[in-house]
Amino acid sequence: MVTYIEHGNIFDLFEISNYAHGCNCAGAMGKGIALQFKDKFPKMYLEYKRRCKEGLFYLGDVFIYNYNNGTVFNLGTQTSWKTKADIVAIESALIKMMSYANQNGILKIALPKIGAGLGGLNWNDVKCVIDKVAQKFPGIDLFVVENYKNISI
Repeated sequence: MVTYIEHGNIFDLFEISNYAHGCNCAGAMGKGIALQFKDKFPKMYLEYKRRCKEGLFYLGDVFIYNYNNGTVFNLGTQTSWKTKADIVAIESALIKMMSYANQNGILKIALPKIGAGLGGLNWNDVKCVIDKVAQKFPGIDLFVVENYKNISI
């Protein structure tokens, strides 16, 4: 099931410790939600950057990073920070993420509006892909924050 949340912060959602976000395959996390992931998970960022440099992270791929409390899914959605996101890569990465989550008992994943912010795609097109993939995995709940808003107190 997909729950769309109009405003919020994925890191503030109650009882969710698994996160996903769209990444470029060039090793840059300098803007938007990617910068928040870089700051929150510095070891993950170093491994992501190494994989990109060595050509081990590509469009449609998922770099899975397990940390103390959960999992981060880095979805390969853009070739570089200069290019638009790729809708086919988004679908491929989401399928891989959901398959992994299904096999590993991950029931809740929070993610931002992937591919349609800095990625430049039409959000309605991306939502259709998210909905289509999620239907194949009814036991996993996705919580998609459509617009960032820091609501922490």
